Amino acid sequence: MDISNRIKYRMSALDLRAVDVVKATGVSKGTVSQWLNGIAKPGGKNIIVVAKVLKCDPEWLLTGEGHSGTEPSNVEPAPEIHGMFPVISWVQAGDWSAIHEINPLDAEYYPCPIKCSDNTFILKVRGMSMSPKFSEGDVIFVDPAVQPTNGKYVIARLDDENEATFKQLIIEGEHKYLKAANPAWPTPIQAINGNCTLVGVVIYVGRSL
Repeated sequence: MDISNRIKYRMSALDLRAVDVVKATGVSKGTVSQWLNGIAKPGGKNIIVVAKVLKCDPEWLLTGEGHSGTEPSNVEPAPEIHGMFPVISWVQAGDWSAIHEINPLDAEYYPCPIKCSDNTFILKVRGMSMSPKFSEGDVIFVDPAVQPTNGKYVIARLDDENEATFKQLIIEGEHKYLKAANPAWPTPIQAINGNCTLVGVVIYVGRSL
């Protein structure tokens, strides 16, 4: 992780938004936005203030070494973090092109524990079409760089809709289908040949207990 990802990691751990950092540090929204985008780094007294707000060592923010704010416990160490990624809406997902389009001040970020591309984004599952495999409220990480092969769970945009949908991709010969995991769903399988754009592949799912 670089310093911008370490800042976002601690913000996520402490449930802080960008506006909270603005209020706590007294710097401008533009400055915090530059920190989160990796355009600029907090320096001088700002690094001390930011570290205090994020409850970690300034050295850890700058170099990744030192106290990260995570106290020892009786659980195993957390997995390596491969970046912080934004939660976007299903409408945004339907027209997704690049992560830089997201304003860090408006977005909620979560760390991804597996390797993924820089354009990875996050959606929160809604509805029951993918139940019981996925539940409403589950957090799914979607990577546009992963090849959508048979059996993968994908985010897709149908030509006649303005937002994305979440289904399993089925490929049989030259034909492609979107399949709902819920066997009781009114439209359990739908042909998509020529009328659909595959936005990305679900690479990881997280859920609260």
